[in-house]
Order: sequence, then structure tokens, then C-alpha cells
Amino acid sequence: MSPEEHTTPGKESWRPDRETKSQREWQPGQQKKQRSIFVLFTATVLLGEAFVIAFFGLMLFGLHQDNGGVWMLVGSLVLAVIAGATARMVTKPLGIAIGWIIQVLLIASGFLEPFGFFVGIAFALAWWYAVVKGKQIDIDNQKRAAEQAAWEREHGVETDTD
Repeated sequence: MSPEEHTTPGKESWRPDRETKSQREWQPGQQKKQRSIFVLFTATVLLGEAFVIAFFGLMLFGLHQDNGGVWMLVGSLVLAVIAGATARMVTKPLGIAIGWIIQVLLIASGFLEPFGFFVGIAFALAWWYAVVKGKQIDIDNQKRAAEQAAWEREHGVETDTD
């Protein structure tokens, strides 16, 4: 191996030929970026909801084939796609607002099939919990990280925070 292979960042001998962007940018000793629990919780609820909405539409289609079942299926599939796309937008206030609208629409689906009330209320509670508890956990994690950094500075612990 040439000396250049040892000194060129990103070209070390132990690295695989193909890497993701985060793998290419990683350096030994680098701290892992803390992920948002709020984003994880809310996106998970919306993606789960998207699947349930799609299957709910299939159920409505099966029950109401003769009187508008196709439109119920199309409407629920569109709402499922919107819920899935909104999962990518939960970092913005618009994404959270759309999430609340989806909760209201899912509860209102109980007027088409009474079981929709139960499913809608259950997902609305899960959404509320994800929004409230996710923010709280993120704030706690930030506070804990700041306290840890302060402790490390106070006690002379070196950290690599590139």
C-alpha cells in the first residue's frame, strides 16, 4: 500500500468500495448525530395509518360495490398516499397540520362504516401521543446532551465533535 492510501481521508484500506454518503463522511471517533424521536414517532404513525386507510378502502369497496364503492376506494387510496407523503413532511409545521387533518378524516370515516370511529380515535390518540411525547423526549435528549458536554468540559474529557 502506498503512503497516500493511509493519509487520504475516505480512501483508507478498510473502507469498502461502495459506501453511502454518511459512510463516506464518517471519520473514526466521530459522534453519531442524535435522531429526532418526534420525527420517528409521527412518521411511524402516519405510515401505519396509510396502510390501514388503504385496507379500510378495500373493505368499503367490498361492502358498497353497488353504491359508490369505487369512489370510496379511490378516496381512501388517495388519502393513504397523502398520509404516506406527509410522513416525509413531519419536520415542518405544515406536515403536522396535515397529520391532524388526516386524523379528523379518519374519525369521520366512521360515518361510512361505524368501525371507522374506533380506528380513527385509536390513530388520533397515537398521533397525539407521538406529537406530544416525541417533542418532550427530543427536548429531554437535547438537555441531557448539553449536560453531558458541560460535564466533559468540566472534567477535561476530550471529544471529537466534527
